[in-house]
Amino acid sequence: MSAKKGELVLIKISNGGSPETFQTIGGIRTSVMRINSQMLESSNIESGAWQQLLQASGLKELTIKGSGIFMDSASESLMRSHAFGTQANRYRFFYANGDYVTASFHITEYECSGEHDDVEIYKMTLTSAGAVEYTAAG
Repeated sequence: MSAKKGELVLIKISNGGSPETFQTIGGIRTSVMRINSQMLESSNIESGAWQQLLQASGLKELTIKGSGIFMDSASESLMRSHAFGTQANRYRFFYANGDYVTASFHITEYECSGEHDDVEIYKMTLTSAGAVEYTAAG
C-alpha cells in the first residue's frame, strides 16, 4: 500500500451573497482536520454492564488547523480582522482531489510570522459554528 502524498488545501471565503460565491484567499501547506462527535450516554438499570449511546444525538465539531501563505496582504488583513472579530464567517476548504468542506467557522487561534527576506507564514485554527457541508469530488 502506498502512502498518500500531501497536497495544498485552498482557503476560500464567502462573499455572503445569493448565489454565494467563494474567493481564494490563501493556501494551507500543513493541515490537520479533526472531526469530533460527542455522543450522549443513555445507560440505565436495564443496560447491564454495557454503556448505551443515544442514536443520532450529541454534538459534532469540525476543527481545521493549518499553516501556509496568503494570496496577498489584503487576504491576510481580512483574516486578521476575522480573528479579532466575534462572529463566524463562511469558509470553504478545497482539497486537491476536488472534495471540499463548507461551513461557518470561528478563528480560535491566529499567528503570523516571517523573516524580513522571505514570505509571511500564518498559523491558525478554525472551529465550526454550525452545520458542516462535505462535498465529494464528482
